[in-house]
Amino acid sequence: MAAKSQPIIVIKKKGGHGGGHSGGAWKVAYADFVTAMMALFIVLWLTSQSDAVKKAVAGYFNDPRGLATLLGTTLSGTGNGTAPAVDPNQKQLQELKEKLEKEIQANKELQKLIKQIEITITPEGLRIELIEGKNGTFYQSGGANLSSDGQQLLALLAMELKTLPNQLLIEGHTDAAQYSKDANYSNWELSADRANSARRLLQQDGVRSDQVTQVRGFADQMLRVKNNPFDPSNRRITILVKNNENGSTPQLTHAKVVDGASGAPPAGAAPAAAAPTPQPAAQPAAPPKPPAAPPAKPGLFSKLKSLLPASKK
Repeated sequence: MAAKSQPIIVIKKKGGHGGGHSGGAWKVAYADFVTAMMALFIVLWLTSQSDAVKKAVAGYFNDPRGLATLLGTTLSGTGNGTAPAVDPNQKQLQELKEKLEKEIQANKELQKLIKQIEITITPEGLRIELIEGKNGTFYQSGGANLSSDGQQLLALLAMELKTLPNQLLIEGHTDAAQYSKDANYSNWELSADRANSARRLLQQDGVRSDQVTQVRGFADQMLRVKNNPFDPSNRRITILVKNNENGSTPQLTHAKVVDGASGAPPAGAAPAAAAPTPQPAAQPAAPPKPPAAPPAKPGLFSKLKSLLPASKK
């Protein structure tokens, strides 16, 4: 009889400590706990900081790239605010801006023009813009002569501008409408004529002739309202009070002093010039020492020559 076959028994062992489903769960729980603790400590740290630091942190989350404008830090990381440098030009122009706005508001006849007078400070200087209305507040349609309100306003401006050392630049702008059928007189000529008429009135009221450095007409190439080229506010006159830049005259005076000093002390400089002369003479004396070494070499050659004939003998 054939022997009975033994049944095959397969034993499977489960690895790991504990159940297979709980192998990494504790890591997630621990990470959540650490995150919560870090957030708690950050909140506790913020509550103990000054208002400037709180404002900086809030500004960072609102605009990450705007943090530097809210709070500056020193090299040691103390977080102390750094005060920006004060530009004297900007300070002077800001005072002029405030003064002009007060004088315009104090003048009852010009109060109605407040919305059509815009004074702003730009990197170039103080920009004063006289913006036209629908009915032609400062100039009649297609004309270059200022109205009575415009003349009064320019007279007020001239009283302040003539006392400044700053140079002035006057610009004329129009909208896209063509006011003349003459091909020889376009918006280019009209904008330039309006800027020139403003210049003449300013100089009549005391502005110096050399104070106005440029008079430019832009026609409709620099629109104020680009979406609507025919908007009345595109017609305007701009008076730019340039930043006061100091010239380089000190360099010229210094150059004259140097030239005079070089020609004045030749007599007294003669003894001083004699002192440096020995130094160049002493320097060439040092180099002759190296040539003194080569003479030893010819002695060796002479000995060799003396030996050669002796060997032949």
